[in-house]
Amino acid sequence: MHMRTALLLIVAVGLAAGCATRLSDDETRQRAEHAFREGFAKGNPAVLARVQQQDEAQALCSQYHNEPTGDVAGRIEQSQTATIRFPASGKLMGDWRRGEKIAQDGYGMRFTDRDTKRPNGGNCYNCHQIAPQEISFGTVGPSLFRFGKLRGNGETVQKYVYGKIYNPQATVACSNMPRFGHNAVLSEEQITHLVALLLDPDSPVNK
Repeated sequence: MHMRTALLLIVAVGLAAGCATRLSDDETRQRAEHAFREGFAKGNPAVLARVQQQDEAQALCSQYHNEPTGDVAGRIEQSQTATIRFPASGKLMGDWRRGEKIAQDGYGMRFTDRDTKRPNGGNCYNCHQIAPQEISFGTVGPSLFRFGKLRGNGETVQKYVYGKIYNPQATVACSNMPRFGHNAVLSEEQITHLVALLLDPDSPVNK
C-alpha cells in the first residue's frame, strides 16, 4: 500500500472511531485529508507538496495498491527509465568513503528536517545490510554485502546501480525504494559515491 494511502486510512479509522454518529465515506475521507494536510503543514514544504500531488507513477501505484498488472508495470518502468539522468562527466563511481557516510546519514525529507542547507542522507542501512562493520541494519531490501565482488564493477553494472538508486521504479514498478535522484533527495554526485560504496574493490562492502 502506498505510504500516503496507508496514513490516510489510519487517520480515517481514528476519526471514525471517535465519532458518536458514523460518518459517510466522503465525510471520513474529507476529515482524513484535512488532518493529513494539517499534520504536514508545519513541517517540510517539499514533503507536503509531494504528498498532495502525486505524479503518474505514484498515482498508478496507489490505484493498483503497489501491485500493477503487467502492462501497467511496463508502462511505469518505461516512463521512469526516461527520467534517469546520468552525470554529464560520464563518471559514475565517486568516493566509497563519502558513500558510506551518505548511507549512514538519515537526515532529510522528514517533516522535522528544516535545515535546507544541510545535504540529505541516503539512510541506506534502514533497509539494507551493506558494509559488515555495521551490525544494525534493516531487512526490507536485500543484503548488498559483497555486491561488487559478486557482480563486478564494469560500466554496465555501474549504470545499473546508478539508475537503481536514481529511480528504482525504472526496473521494478512501485518499488518500496525511494526515487533518490528523481525526487532530488540525493544529488548526482552523492549517488556516484553510493555506487562506489557498492562496487569499488577497496570498499569494505567487497572485502
